[in-house]
Amino acid sequence: MNVRFAYQANCWGPLGGAAVGVTSIGQLTYVTFGDMAQAIADIAAAGYQGVEMFDGNVVDYPGGPSALKSALSNAGVSLVAVYSGANFIFPDILDEELGRIARVADAAAGLSAEHLVVGGGARRLEGVQPGDYERLAGGLEKVVAIARARGLKAHYHPHLSTIVEGPAEVDRIFGLTSIDFCPDTAHLAAAGADVPAMIRKHRARISYVHLKGLRREPFAFTPLDEGDLDNAPVITALTETNYSGWILTELDAWPDPRGGAERSLAFINKTIAGA
Repeated sequence: MNVRFAYQANCWGPLGGAAVGVTSIGQLTYVTFGDMAQAIADIAAAGYQGVEMFDGNVVDYPGGPSALKSALSNAGVSLVAVYSGANFIFPDILDEELGRIARVADAAAGLSAEHLVVGGGARRLEGVQPGDYERLAGGLEKVVAIARARGLKAHYHPHLSTIVEGPAEVDRIFGLTSIDFCPDTAHLAAAGADVPAMIRKHRARISYVHLKGLRREPFAFTPLDEGDLDNAPVITALTETNYSGWILTELDAWPDPRGGAERSLAFINKTIAGA
């Protein structure tokens, strides 16, 4: 298996968003309220070769793109991917959402990232309405075009609290769009999926992966060596399907971010060696 390992920088501070986006949807980015330079340095020190960051932390990095480039270069890691998201199902705001994603893609491409990952597909207060999946798919196709025009690979990340959580919803949306599938092992497992089976079923659509640990009670995300989700069969499935590319590990919150990153990488290396 020809793989490289990256880590999400979202664990180095509280997770949130740009508050101005409440009234100006085109400004609504994800943000980790923490020191991203420290996150990048810690991720490199933990043994990873790449970093994924939230869109808001990339476009609004203190000091601008040159400062972010310096932080990455000084740590000896690359920016692998940027994560963004949108509602996608509300026509009146879709152009604003896509304009924001295009701005994010410009920033990602300027930093030589390879992947643009998006989540979303709003779950309405009154539940899913006819046409919501088709509207989501239409928005995702536009994300594919935005990414391709900038030399990026676009991926859709099924996520708890959206209209694409479990296996049936994943099958439905990927039957409607050409975007690649970024499986997040914890989100899929929490929604009832057999994750290794999904890896095998959708192997032709997977060119970027999020590995994450899961504890069901009380609900929390964990390092890969802890919790109720065994990611070893997932790694085995990736090996058996000849997966090649970046594997990202993610941990939304942890008291010792670098320690959690180190534990997860040790788990991956041990599992691959055992396979």
